[in-house]
Amino acid sequence: METRADDDEAPTDPAARKQMHHDYTEQDFAGHRATVFGYRNVAEGAPRRAFHRTKHHHRKPEKDSDRPGPPVMARIRRLSVTDDGETLTPPAQRVQFILGEDVDDGALESHPLFSEMEELVKDGDELEWKETARWIKFEEDVEEGGNRWSKPHVATLSLHSLFELRSLILNGSVILDMEAGSLEQVAENVLDNMVADGCLGYDCREKVKEALLRRHRHQHERRNHNNMSKLPLIRSLADIGKNHSSCKMDDGGTTSGHSHKGEFSRLLGIPNAGGGEEGMVKSPSSISMQRNHSTGDLPNGDVNHKSNTNFMRKIPPGAEASNILVGEVDFLEKTLSAFVRLKTAIIMGDLTEVPVPTRFMFVLLGPPNSNSSFHEIGRAMATLMSDEIFHEVAYRAKKRDHLLAGIDEFLDAVTVLPPGEWDPAIRIEPPAAIPSQDPRKRPNDNNPKEEPDEEEQEQKQREESGLSRTGVLFGGLMNDLKRKIPWYWSDFKDALAIQCVASWIFLYFACLSPIITFGGLLGEATGKNMAAMESLISGFVCGMGYGFFSGQPLTILGSTGPVLVFETIVFEFCKQIGWDYMAFRFCIGTWITIILIILVAIDASALVCYITRFTEENFATLIAFIFIYKAVENVISIGKNYPLKTRPDEVLNYECYCLPSNYSRVPEQFNWTAVDKESCQIYNGTLAGGGCDTKVYVPDVFLMSIILFLGTFIISVILKDFKNSLFFPSKVRQIISDFSVIIAILLMSFLDFKVGVKTPKLEVPAEFKPTLPSRNWIITPFKGNPIWSALAAILPALLGTILIFMDQQITAVIVNRKENKLKKGCGYHLDLFVLAILIQICSIMGLPWFVAATVLSINHVNSLKVESECAAPGEKPQFLGVREQRVTHILIFLTIGCSVVLTPVLKRIPMPVLFGVFLYMGVASLKGLQFFDRILIMFMPQKYQPDHMFLRQVPIRRVHLFTTIQLTCLVCLWVIKSFSLTSILFPLMLVVMIGIRKSLDLFFTRRELKILDDVMPEMTKRNQDELHELGNAEVGWHAKMFRLCRRN
Repeated sequence: METRADDDEAPTDPAARKQMHHDYTEQDFAGHRATVFGYRNVAEGAPRRAFHRTKHHHRKPEKDSDRPGPPVMARIRRLSVTDDGETLTPPAQRVQFILGEDVDDGALESHPLFSEMEELVKDGDELEWKETARWIKFEEDVEEGGNRWSKPHVATLSLHSLFELRSLILNGSVILDMEAGSLEQVAENVLDNMVADGCLGYDCREKVKEALLRRHRHQHERRNHNNMSKLPLIRSLADIGKNHSSCKMDDGGTTSGHSHKGEFSRLLGIPNAGGGEEGMVKSPSSISMQRNHSTGDLPNGDVNHKSNTNFMRKIPPGAEASNILVGEVDFLEKTLSAFVRLKTAIIMGDLTEVPVPTRFMFVLLGPPNSNSSFHEIGRAMATLMSDEIFHEVAYRAKKRDHLLAGIDEFLDAVTVLPPGEWDPAIRIEPPAAIPSQDPRKRPNDNNPKEEPDEEEQEQKQREESGLSRTGVLFGGLMNDLKRKIPWYWSDFKDALAIQCVASWIFLYFACLSPIITFGGLLGEATGKNMAAMESLISGFVCGMGYGFFSGQPLTILGSTGPVLVFETIVFEFCKQIGWDYMAFRFCIGTWITIILIILVAIDASALVCYITRFTEENFATLIAFIFIYKAVENVISIGKNYPLKTRPDEVLNYECYCLPSNYSRVPEQFNWTAVDKESCQIYNGTLAGGGCDTKVYVPDVFLMSIILFLGTFIISVILKDFKNSLFFPSKVRQIISDFSVIIAILLMSFLDFKVGVKTPKLEVPAEFKPTLPSRNWIITPFKGNPIWSALAAILPALLGTILIFMDQQITAVIVNRKENKLKKGCGYHLDLFVLAILIQICSIMGLPWFVAATVLSINHVNSLKVESECAAPGEKPQFLGVREQRVTHILIFLTIGCSVVLTPVLKRIPMPVLFGVFLYMGVASLKGLQFFDRILIMFMPQKYQPDHMFLRQVPIRRVHLFTTIQLTCLVCLWVIKSFSLTSILFPLMLVVMIGIRKSLDLFFTRRELKILDDVMPEMTKRNQDELHELGNAEVGWHAKMFRLCRRN
């Protein structure tokens, strides 16, 4: 590289240096992979538009309006110093400088690019351009054998083709902001440029033009084999719309750059050839050409050309085209190349398979049997255009060196695979998640910065979530109202999607069965004071009220086990002392409402910030395990009620008869031989005979129940993941996935109907009336109870408040996780306030209390998750967030209220099918829980463990220790919940778990706890980790210059 004796003179731009001749050896060429393409740095006082040679005698430069701002100059100062003292700018920093320039009025606006490569082939005796590959984000090739498009795949390029392409950009024609209105005008301008530069003889000009204007045949155009239907291969100038350029070439506006420095320098493309303003190529036209404003009038191409409108759906809106034309012709002796960027994108007829305006063109023509592989060079060019960084550089480039800087930056970022350890014929599948390219755009700032205060960040996050104390009565509630009211109308508009219909029907069945089951258990526990009918009405009242007025309508209310235990204890207490249960319960409910409103007034929901991932995932995992356990237990109970005969050779004795006893009150002439077992007990008879205790075996009921149970679960799981399958269009797959549980319920119910086995069915009340005839829908406050019983109700009310508060807020924290990407904000205070009012209404009407149900809420959120539509072929859908709305919640509980009317239909649904839905919900709730992932990792050998972020940052032994402590807490919660005497302490144990989590600060570092017990989305943390590692690597690269800049 060139060095200067005068250190005071600013180093000049590579394109402005005079040509330097170097002698390269065979070893230099063989080691080209180690070659670093560097650029001399621009002087600090140089203007942004052009880099002139100026001398600086270590004086402070004058201020200028065109001078780059401080952020840009900070990038320029980050330099590298070679061993001989020469200052170079790494390509990445040069690209960051180009992308960091202010976009002026003349700069082109960047658009998504569709790249299409065509090759010149022979069809009989004629030549034509045939489409061979295309790119939106990933490469698709035309498979000649199958005459079809290949699967989208990651483009794999040879390093040799990239260096060849760099050489062509360096030495070939580069025309930026060309003014042209047709393909012929582009060809005329390019050929005039080549002739003027001396790289193309005038005698070959017309032949090259004729080759460029050959017909373009695309893969979607079906061709018949008869001669009558064969389309013309050569387009006449009359069809094209002949319009020759009448403008003259600008004197200094073109660059040939064909100063070959030997074969090795040509291949490497050393940026020392050229001089003056050779890097800047203006359009050869001085006036604007006539442009086409209508896509219906296509003078630029074949009027019979039909665009691929089906593929147009895959093109992003506002996209432009990049056309790559490569081919071999026998009338050329050396390679010709041209890179063209049009000032105005235009549609050029049949040049592109889709009606997308062309912005870029790359033409590569050469003699046949040349050493260079034109096909690979064309693929390299198209892949560069699909690269996010080079794509931006191509739009912003003001001269040739900017394009070279983009290629060099791409070479710096590229990954090389050893040829002996990988088969290039293997197509790499597109990744599930494409890493962000922002680190390539963002300069590395080595200036020491103060680390942000973590406490301030946490406080800011709490304020955004409404979890900070306001110091004003009901301040948190008012903030929730201000946050949610602007979204209220959109909560109804956003429900206009088929996905919401699927979520509504799925959650209806998921909520109905627990409500009826809970009602049956509650009826047994409260002496029929509250049963299935009261549970249905409570679901309707609470669901409608919460759906219309809550702060987070994604939370589903339901009945919970601790509430059932609480009701049982209160009923037994009232029964022992002779108090009226419903009246005493009314007092308890009133005190709970008062206490909850006080908690809302003092912003007690701010305490939710102490519920970390440790506590919430323990609670969510416990509830999920309960769902799974109860689903299996209910199916096994069917086997007890309908036992199987496991020994077919066993002789069964069913001899059993009824005999009168001394307590029998029947007529003397009563026929005891005709009385069955149940009637015998009614008439106070005595059973006699050896077969009275023999089980009555019922064939097929238990086995059919298992088939329905497992069938519902398996079909739900398979169809839910159907959106990622290879069958049917994406919209069909998405609909099947959304309705997966509904389809499973319908299929299994139809199977049960056709087989005819009398499996247990869903039992829904058929009449709208209280279960206990002696009670009314409005509860009398005391009804015989002493007045002081209202004060005695405070103690159980405190316990009930803790139970309801913890159940509600832990579920709310899980729903409002950052991973769910909710946009409409939280409403912890508003939710608690609405719940307090609903509890008072239920207490007055004698209805069960409903609180947030964890598993149902998680499944509601999962059923409403929104993913990106896969526009580009090969692109995987990305999670965008959740469809936040109120309609599904309202419709779920509205339908539950109408279940009495739907009894004729609902009674045909087998209970094993609903148990299968329970199993599915429990398993689905475990997905995405870091705690459950860590439990599975404990049983995996280290080499098979997944690449989770926390495994990168925390030693595996520390991870297992943290998981063991959390698992021990889970077992304790399960034991406490399993016994009726201790189950009432379950809410208090959740508070104890918060204390246990706090005590872990003594055993784990702050960094370990932040990684293992943080709700930050994993992909975000992974990106931060990678940026941190990248920054550490760059420190060594710029250490010398950073110290030098600080001294200056």
